[in-house]
Amino acid sequence: MEGFLTEVSTKVNQTKEPGILFQESAPRRSNKTIKLDLGNPKNIAIALKEQPDFETVNAILQHLALAVDSNGLNLAIPSPKSAQIADTIVTTTIPDFWGAIKTTPSSRNALLTCLRNGNGIGAILSRLRSLVVDARKKKPDDGSRGSSEQLGDLVDVLERTIEGGRTSLLVREDIRKYAPNKVQERLIWKEYVGQVASGRLISIVAEAEDVIKQSHTLKKVSWIGNGREYSLWLGRNLSILLENSSNDVDALVIDMLAKSLGIGYLDHLIKPVIDGIITKRSTAAFEKHLRPLKAHEQRKYFNAIIECLTKQYLSANIVEKGSGPLPSSPKISGAASLISGLIDRNEVLQGHTVTLVTQSPLNTLDDSLDGRRSVIAALARNEDKLHDALEKCFRLFGDAFYINHTPLLQQEALAQNLLVACSYVQRSQPMFLTMMAKSTHHISGTSNRIAASSPRARLLGMIVGTVISKLVDKLAAQLKFDLEGDEAIEKQWFEQLVQVNDELGSLADLQVPEKISKASLKAKGPGVEIRSKPSKSRSNPRAPEIPTPRIVEILDDSGSDDDDDLLAYDKPDSDPEDDTEDPTEINRNKVVAPVYIRDLLAGLRDQENYERHELALATAPALIRRKANFGTEVDDHITELASVLTGLNDNLDLPKFGQQRQQALIALLLAKPGPVAQWLARSFFSGDYSITQRVSMLIAMGLGARELAGLKDTSTEEFIPPAASFPSKELAPHLHKIYASEADPVSRITASMAKSMLAPMAADAADRLSGPSVLKVRTFSSRMEVEKRRSKPIPNALAHLVADNFFFPLTGRWWIAVRSSSSADGSLYTSTHLLAPFLRTLALLIHAAGPNTMSLSQMTREFWELLLFARNFAVEDKSVMGALLFAFLMILETSEDRERIANDQAKELLETQEWVRLVFERMGAGTDEDDKLRALAAGVLVRCQEVVDKYQRRMVGAMMEY
Repeated sequence: MEGFLTEVSTKVNQTKEPGILFQESAPRRSNKTIKLDLGNPKNIAIALKEQPDFETVNAILQHLALAVDSNGLNLAIPSPKSAQIADTIVTTTIPDFWGAIKTTPSSRNALLTCLRNGNGIGAILSRLRSLVVDARKKKPDDGSRGSSEQLGDLVDVLERTIEGGRTSLLVREDIRKYAPNKVQERLIWKEYVGQVASGRLISIVAEAEDVIKQSHTLKKVSWIGNGREYSLWLGRNLSILLENSSNDVDALVIDMLAKSLGIGYLDHLIKPVIDGIITKRSTAAFEKHLRPLKAHEQRKYFNAIIECLTKQYLSANIVEKGSGPLPSSPKISGAASLISGLIDRNEVLQGHTVTLVTQSPLNTLDDSLDGRRSVIAALARNEDKLHDALEKCFRLFGDAFYINHTPLLQQEALAQNLLVACSYVQRSQPMFLTMMAKSTHHISGTSNRIAASSPRARLLGMIVGTVISKLVDKLAAQLKFDLEGDEAIEKQWFEQLVQVNDELGSLADLQVPEKISKASLKAKGPGVEIRSKPSKSRSNPRAPEIPTPRIVEILDDSGSDDDDDLLAYDKPDSDPEDDTEDPTEINRNKVVAPVYIRDLLAGLRDQENYERHELALATAPALIRRKANFGTEVDDHITELASVLTGLNDNLDLPKFGQQRQQALIALLLAKPGPVAQWLARSFFSGDYSITQRVSMLIAMGLGARELAGLKDTSTEEFIPPAASFPSKELAPHLHKIYASEADPVSRITASMAKSMLAPMAADAADRLSGPSVLKVRTFSSRMEVEKRRSKPIPNALAHLVADNFFFPLTGRWWIAVRSSSSADGSLYTSTHLLAPFLRTLALLIHAAGPNTMSLSQMTREFWELLLFARNFAVEDKSVMGALLFAFLMILETSEDRERIANDQAKELLETQEWVRLVFERMGAGTDEDDKLRALAAGVLVRCQEVVDKYQRRMVGAMMEY
């Protein structure tokens, strides 16, 4: 038994720095030399586990980073040996030696090369997942370092391993070089694609960062955990793979394209791919690898390309109808060339392009005429598909169901597409256009348009019918309608659409010009250098002085009193900044208020300089209002101003940031009401903005519309409530902005308007309960007193703008967003944070437009349908319920023609009355909020009952067909 037992001594080494364990070795390893055989994979794994020194680790990593050794070991090819070594490097080597490896370039590059494959990334993912689980269970790990520190090191290693756009290309080259056969090559690549293109890295890194945040050791946020930045990285890898693909179709690239669709953020994923196509001046590689994908995958990529082209490359300027002709643009031609290169030999995408022209599922195409022009120009090369698209446009444009139930925004886009398609067909096949103009679809469709209840739908039908008749009929037989004012100007603008002829251009037209660098400025001339040199010579104290004549003061001590009659000036007041004796602390470069719009934009963008940014924001409303009707500064920078103001964040914690930005947005809206309102409506639904920024857009549209209509109130001038009488009972300023209901001026206006509308009903009810009218004493006022109280009529400048520029862009895009396939977008615009202010803003627009607006009937119809649909989202939220009831009440108050409501909206009226009655009965009483909701519901019921009682017979007859 004595031979079976051996005495063992153990010694624990304590290092001075607990995070570095490689500085001292155990005595057992120092006394016993291990012979390292790099040609034996088993010996390498054992050596990594036996706590080697840094020199041994470096030698192993350098060997593994090279090509396949004599035993066929390579970490890029999955095998039991390679998996064991990769796991040992991740679980043992990185926690012990990463502090030294990352500071040694050769060791760091070797380690990253070893892990830049499916084995290495898989080992990192497994280790990250286990550490996250242990940290959440508060289970101590078996290492000497904490889980948060190991997680931070592994995330750092993972970032360095996959960073760069050539990562996937290097992995593919290694797999093709060392894979035994094609089958294993495809399997190994699919494993890598499953890791990087499925969202695994994003989710696990995000979880790891949450754990690190809890330990307060997070130094920086990883780009891998950000979906947008990671999608950009994946898009750059796809672009480089496509650029380096062979002439044949690469099945590995197709696998990665198909898998990348599931990661989301398609707009960020496709942007580097389009940049690569433009740089290479060819769509052949992408088109070749796009064609073998499934049909729905091809359509997803094509939709993403159209959206990216429309947002990033085509014009987004604010253009008014009738402002001038529609010339060809190099950007449109370049985009058409790119689209044409993708659909020329692809039957699936050709059919989908026809769908985009007729029934566009993309919000960006409905907003961008340039985008639709590029799509139609690309489709025009295929006459059969173009004729198919034109025929479907005619059929859909005149469909009665489409006219009554489609948002006017989409109807207007379809009318524009129809006329642009007619321009191409007229030049290539005029007989086909004549046949379509004489077809039943166009004749009955024009009749349906003229018979529509919507004034806007009728106008579109008259304009399209007139323009097409002018193309195909003789002068005596042409269809004519007498249009005046803005309608005649809009008709002239639509007539220009049949003259559009966008040719296919070059992909180089989409190239974004690089910013001017300092070197280019120097190359332009010596002006830059000449300006900088004198300042250096003036500040040089050692510059030699040139002797010049000097003026010397001669002191006279004669005591002459000749200057006794001169009055001495007082000394100027001292500058507070000059009180200090340290000259380095005196600021001579004082900020001045901007006097030009370009200076204002520079100050708004400069968020590093507190004083300049604060002064620019404070002077923005007054400067925009002053410059609106003076020169063209505001017109030239209107898009840029709108973009900067809406995207502004309070990074400097300015005291009146919200009020001043809101005033600036309102001033900009009043400067150019139509274009800015359309831009705000488009940005509200398609821009990358926060909820606060989107609400500020709605407030600007609502309050700006009221000011245009002459309905000024204190809410348009002051957005911050007055100081409370008892400051001790008020929250801190930053919390007061969040929880105070008065912070939203639209809510204050709607509350006051609700009181003013409900007050007459309450007074009438009180009169009925107080007794017969004969017993009441009525006091009469003199005519002079009545005239004093009567407000003078103000011209309503909003009436002819509100429908096409304010109201319909908001409602149309809301329907598109809610009915779109993306549930995330729909849930955003139906959330309680946005739906309540959205409904209040639309109600304010209805009220500001007034009962005499020509488009009030169509606005009422579309708004009523929207409110009935929004009932589903108001059941569990009282703020949405209040906004919904207020909107119903505003419709009934504004529509003075009650007979029209009984004739045209009988079904909606009865449905609203029944639903509000249920709400009134189920609404509990007691709290102030419940009492306000019950009062609003009672007001809606009273107004509904008034219409029903007066036109009951007519409504019953109208409902017989329903």
